[in-house]
Amino acid sequence: MEMFFYLVFGALGAVVAALELSKTNKDRINTSSAFNSFKNNYLLVYSLMMAGDWLQGPYVYYLYSTYGFGKGEIGQLFIAGFGSSMLFGTIVGSLADKQGRKRACVTYCLTYILSCITKHSPQYKILMIGRILGGIATSLLFSAFESWLVAEHNKRGFEQQWLSITFSKAIFLGNGLVAILSGLFGNLLVDSFSLGPVAPFDAAACFLAIGMVIILSSWTENYGDPSESKDLLTQFRGAAVAIASDEKIALLGAIQSLFEGSMYTFVFLWTPALSPNDEEIPHGFIFATFMLASMLGSSLASRLMARSPPRVESYMQIVFVVSSVSLLLPIVTSFLVAPSNVKSGGISFSGSLQLLGFCTFEACVGIFWPSIMKMRSQYIPEEARSTIMNFFRIPLNIFVCVVLYNVDAFPITVMFGMCSIFLLVASVLQRRLMVIADKPSEFNPCTILFAI
Repeated sequence: MEMFFYLVFGALGAVVAALELSKTNKDRINTSSAFNSFKNNYLLVYSLMMAGDWLQGPYVYYLYSTYGFGKGEIGQLFIAGFGSSMLFGTIVGSLADKQGRKRACVTYCLTYILSCITKHSPQYKILMIGRILGGIATSLLFSAFESWLVAEHNKRGFEQQWLSITFSKAIFLGNGLVAILSGLFGNLLVDSFSLGPVAPFDAAACFLAIGMVIILSSWTENYGDPSESKDLLTQFRGAAVAIASDEKIALLGAIQSLFEGSMYTFVFLWTPALSPNDEEIPHGFIFATFMLASMLGSSLASRLMARSPPRVESYMQIVFVVSSVSLLLPIVTSFLVAPSNVKSGGISFSGSLQLLGFCTFEACVGIFWPSIMKMRSQYIPEEARSTIMNFFRIPLNIFVCVVLYNVDAFPITVMFGMCSIFLLVASVLQRRLMVIADKPSEFNPCTILFAI
């Protein structure tokens, strides 16, 4: 493997270590022992849940290909997962608010474990069922756990500012360190131990089962609006009214959809961008490098949120602009750097520049997650938190399905340009959110239509 990859990884690792070790009292928030116990319990569960998710990601496509399915059939399976999350996500989110967030978290574990079990079958229909179950589980992962945390945090009377600590640590561990370790562990199972591509799914099921036991034994139940008089349709209507009547919620949904849509598109595009001529690149090591960059971002976010100025609404404008510029690099290098005609071989000069830009984007992702969690905790009403959060994922899932279906229809530079524009729009909307944050809610049909 080329020295360049080691240098980038080592530099990022050194910066992350320096940031964590150099934190002063201004960068830390004094908390109580009761909160620390509560936070550590949640972080343990969240890390186990994310381990169950990260272990599967690198091997889904590979597993399907070993079963003999072509690119078209695999694409259909992926679309089924995102489509399932779109169609059933809002329903399971509403059930979480009504039936209990702890119960929804346990449901996530059971659903994802069943999805993992289906990977043992080479039958297309069984794998399709697994993708549908996985889509439902994903909706619960990105709504039920956060909803439980916010409600439980408030119920126990902890200070609102302390939520930012849990959010930033959850992203630092779950989306950073755990992702790196999961990638290495999966590689160990498949390559070193030669257990086959289904082994990471079995390991994921084990981690999910352990997390479920901890949830059942140590978490208490909390609800959004448990009123028996409200059916699902009424809950949907209430969530839609909340979005339509509060411009801050509508703007937040639009910002989230624009950023996450760009992020998931990036996931599909970074490999062909770095190896347009089939250059030999270490995918697993690059993935670990991206996760390290994300850890850097979450470490920066924890510092920013620990201080009063700047506010989240303020610095996120800059983050969106930086992320937009970083995804312009493939377009810029296509004009300024002569394309390499060498097949295979190592990474090209333009690929090296793009890798640095992509690491910058991943650092922005690391800042985005705890920051958007913080804003959601402030603006989304408690009684319909899970429902509204899954409403936000509807345009995201539609966008990803469209991209997957047309991934070969547009040049890669066009796709990156589209993502860059989306991120600039997110910055503009973030500016608007900051302006109205301290004002009474206003009705803005244009913003609402754009968000929904």
